[in-house]
Amino acid sequence: MPVTLEEIKAEQAKVAEMIAKFEAQALPCTLEISAASIRLAPGEEYAGVILGKDGAPNHHLILLPGDQDDINWADAKKWAAEIGGELPSRREQALLFANVKEQFEDRYYWSGEQHASDSACAWCQYFDNGTQGYDTKSTKLRARAVRRLEIQ
Repeated sequence: MPVTLEEIKAEQAKVAEMIAKFEAQALPCTLEISAASIRLAPGEEYAGVILGKDGAPNHHLILLPGDQDDINWADAKKWAAEIGGELPSRREQALLFANVKEQFEDRYYWSGEQHASDSACAWCQYFDNGTQGYDTKSTKLRARAVRRLEIQ
């Protein structure tokens, strides 16, 4: 059975589609993290690098010394600002759990993130097993503060 021009064109279109899909795939890349000299104040702990949404390094995370116990969310945020830091984001709490868990008690700690659909609640993390959840902002939990050093 002879091959027709239409069959050849149809196969050529399939190959062109495969080439387009291949070219659209994420190809291996080299991730460069510039060397950084980070000065830590007494009691600070380096926790690691937080990546941005594009996958590139965004900022270094430093855990500040000190903590607060039995504190509501608003007071925790205020305390963190008073010592020159902020409450960590949920992503940052996950990094803190992974890299400096020993700096935390096996308790719930406030994050700096309010719940998106319930303004009466904010996110927190349990440092016993890394579980993240949310609670009402008036609940008394523990708090730790962090500072961020942007990567240029």
